[in-house]
Amino acid sequence: MSLKNLSVANKTHNLIKLTLKNTKLKNLFLKFSKNLNLNSAFAVGVSGGPDSLALAYLCKVYALRFGIKQKFYIVDHKLRSNSTKEAQHVKKLLKKNFIEAQILSWRGAKPKSNIQARAREKRYDLMIKECKKDNIKHIIIGHHLEDKLENFIIRLTRGSGLRGLVSFNKKSSMSDIIIERPLLNFKKNELVFIASHVFKDFISDPSNENQDFKRVRIRNFLKYLSLEGFDQNKFNKTIENLSHSNTTINKLVEKNILLNSYYSRKRKIIYLNKEFFNQSNEVKFRSLSKCIKELGANYYFARGNKILRIIDLINANKTFKTSLGGCIIKKTNNTVIINKEFH
Repeated sequence: MSLKNLSVANKTHNLIKLTLKNTKLKNLFLKFSKNLNLNSAFAVGVSGGPDSLALAYLCKVYALRFGIKQKFYIVDHKLRSNSTKEAQHVKKLLKKNFIEAQILSWRGAKPKSNIQARAREKRYDLMIKECKKDNIKHIIIGHHLEDKLENFIIRLTRGSGLRGLVSFNKKSSMSDIIIERPLLNFKKNELVFIASHVFKDFISDPSNENQDFKRVRIRNFLKYLSLEGFDQNKFNKTIENLSHSNTTINKLVEKNILLNSYYSRKRKIIYLNKEFFNQSNEVKFRSLSKCIKELGANYYFARGNKILRIIDLINANKTFKTSLGGCIIKKTNNTVIINKEFH
């Protein structure tokens, strides 16, 4: 895309003027625009950090360029005493730069353990509910290259399989909403440049320095590796190569589900025939896992060891009934039936 006609949407808009004026910003916007390649309404998750502020700027210019409806959400988790004040500060900072944002607050009791994971789940939950109100099908979030590498190492320490190791795809889905990650080939310093140049300010989250959190320890570990000549770009290439293999397996999974299962939408039941499980171990594992995730309307796949336990029960060729991921799974004769569990 040429930037010659970037100003067509709004010739006098200050953010467009700023983009056209600075060569580095123009190049970063071009890179972002190519990555996103979206022509329908979207929402953007924004915190006060440099990554998400840079994302907010890039998304706003993109929306102006293509005349696309957009929403910006700031989630106030209320996990720290000053979180509401910070959210208000970020909202004002965005407004000064022509970006209107809505604050979504996490009400109710807060977890005492696994705090970061629960906060992430709640953040998605709040944004998805707002998107569905506004008939928006895409949420854009600010995961960048370093996040991708951190996620890989974290999953590696958990003994994750291929799917888990490459879970940071450019696109994923959650409750019928597409999650877009157009910054996965952006480095942190590029995003800091954008936030500093455009907003002149950003918030540093104190939890990013808290060694109690595994992600922080992994981040510091990667910093030490960089001092020893660790090459982020080569590492990223390795992850991309693994992603290609993952895509191939996913296609086999889709084919297996299409040919060997039947979904009754009215009754919220999936029927799996004998051939469904006459596949390679990875394909039948993922196929069953995906059916449970989608029927149970879960954010994440069920734990691998629990899926394997169910497959063992199926292989034993005995009648059984168990529950997992908001579903009841039972075997009768040569058919496995998955029902949505209603409470």
